[in-house]
Amino acid sequence: MTSGSGAHGCVEADIEGNPVTAALHALHTEGDLNTARRLFDVAYAHAEAAWDVPAMAEATLGFAGVWVHEHRVGAAAAVLEQRLTRLLGLVDPEGTLAVRLRARLAAERDYREGRSDAILAALEEARADGDPIAHAEALSLAHHCLLGPEQRQLRQEIATELLGVSTGTGRRGDLVMALLWCTADRFLDGDRHAERRLSELRGALADRPHLAAGYVADAIDVMRDIRAGRFTEAEAAAQACFERGNEAGDADAAGWYGAHLVAIRWYQGRLPELRPMLDKLVHWPTLSVVDNAYFAVHAVTAALAGETRTAAGALARLRGPALKELPRSGSWLVTMHGIVEAARLLGDADLAEEAYELLRPHAERPAMVSLGIACFGSVHHALGVAAAVSGRRDLAVEHLTRAVAHNRALGHWPAAEESRKALERLGPEQPERAVCVRERQHWRLTWGERTVVVENSVGMLHLAVLLANAATEIPAVELAMGVTGLAAAAGARTTPQAVLDQEAMRRYRHRVAELRTEMESAAGTRRAEAAREESEALLAELAGSVGIGGRSRRFVDNAERARVAVGKAIRRAIARVEESDPSLGRHLRETVHTGRQCSYRPA
Repeated sequence: MTSGSGAHGCVEADIEGNPVTAALHALHTEGDLNTARRLFDVAYAHAEAAWDVPAMAEATLGFAGVWVHEHRVGAAAAVLEQRLTRLLGLVDPEGTLAVRLRARLAAERDYREGRSDAILAALEEARADGDPIAHAEALSLAHHCLLGPEQRQLRQEIATELLGVSTGTGRRGDLVMALLWCTADRFLDGDRHAERRLSELRGALADRPHLAAGYVADAIDVMRDIRAGRFTEAEAAAQACFERGNEAGDADAAGWYGAHLVAIRWYQGRLPELRPMLDKLVHWPTLSVVDNAYFAVHAVTAALAGETRTAAGALARLRGPALKELPRSGSWLVTMHGIVEAARLLGDADLAEEAYELLRPHAERPAMVSLGIACFGSVHHALGVAAAVSGRRDLAVEHLTRAVAHNRALGHWPAAEESRKALERLGPEQPERAVCVRERQHWRLTWGERTVVVENSVGMLHLAVLLANAATEIPAVELAMGVTGLAAAAGARTTPQAVLDQEAMRRYRHRVAELRTEMESAAGTRRAEAAREESEALLAELAGSVGIGGRSRRFVDNAERARVAVGKAIRRAIARVEESDPSLGRHLRETVHTGRQCSYRPA
């Protein structure tokens, strides 16, 4: 034990003489929560026997501990609340003891309900009272009730205020708690100087240990090992940290050890190995009443194991009537991180979308548990995954790209790699495709935000088939057969037929001459470019239709007849689209390919 058996011997020897003093020493000087609780319980009994109300009140406040919600098991919590309420009726309601008792009661009730209004009102009362101990206690209690992500600014202000007030209380523990809260705040906010605060806390603990604060510092160090990817060292440190937590009497020892193991296995890709432990931890009696992270992790583990009903049930339990109702505790961001991952594994787009909207204001924060004892990387990662599940690829790419950068800035290399892999899962960007839908005697073409309505035609029928079968080669003869019924006539007519008659050839050549004149007169403009493209298309058509000696070629089979007919019809249809929307028309000209094989290739 860090404080040493000799120190405990002195404490035990002082119980008979002044038990409250001995208990205060264990709590505020040594940070030994186990010993302090036992001694304060003895001190309360001594004071009650002597009917020393101030001593009873001091013993009750000490029994409550340095944290809010230290007493998790029902009987101990009930004893604490009963004593606090009873003493409020015995002490001077205007005195400092009453102020301190009201602050503790307010904090305990607010914390359980995920609120902070009562403790903040009690803090104002403590400030007005002017007693430094009452003031310091109320500040620390309020800070503990303000661990949600929305309360970062107020939390930092309170921690800074506590640093100043703690110098006037005469209790070492108040300064240690102020340094601890400042350290935790920096890690929760992803501050680049968080390690400086941790070094300052370590310096204050170097000459004289404080078990409770030292345990938190050790837990943060485990988190830092995990962020550095030192999993073997982190796992050994987590076990040692768990033992120190039990030694200090911290009610979070089991829950924090579980969080360390979950983070390690999460980034090792071995989370299912923790299934037996999670089955127990999710209902562990000493977990905080506002901690729901294990429900989310349980859902992820079940989903990974293919147990979709178990996973869905865990998520439903978490979600309740609405996801927004979850208390914004110190584990909320990590809970949401797990919910998003479970939604991904289950393909639950609605849940992912709901989670996205709740997480969006906290994009620049790291997802951390409690006082910074486990980190699951940038909130941008969860936002990116949620966006991907709900089908918003571009948004997912944006968030995940930022997550990689943010995780590197945090020094969280496993999380940076996970975000990079999530980006890879999205695959290359898929080109936006045009869609063609029949509306009575018209067709509606949609491409992104652009929409055009054109009259029905044979060419539009061909286009609709190609657009519905993007990146697929379709023989022109099949497109033609679908419109003209060539299949029924196949073989019934074999007489060669001219592809272009003389009059058509004359018109084509005349139009080519006109286009050349237009290209010369409008050189360098979009009109000249359009004229050039049309000219090239007409010349290609003539080249394919004119044989030796300039005579018109003749169809040799139905495939050739179909190639020409389908190509013409499609080009006419695209021209009509282009008249209404040049951009959409250009897209179709660039992506629709005709010939004996026709296709629409938007890539």
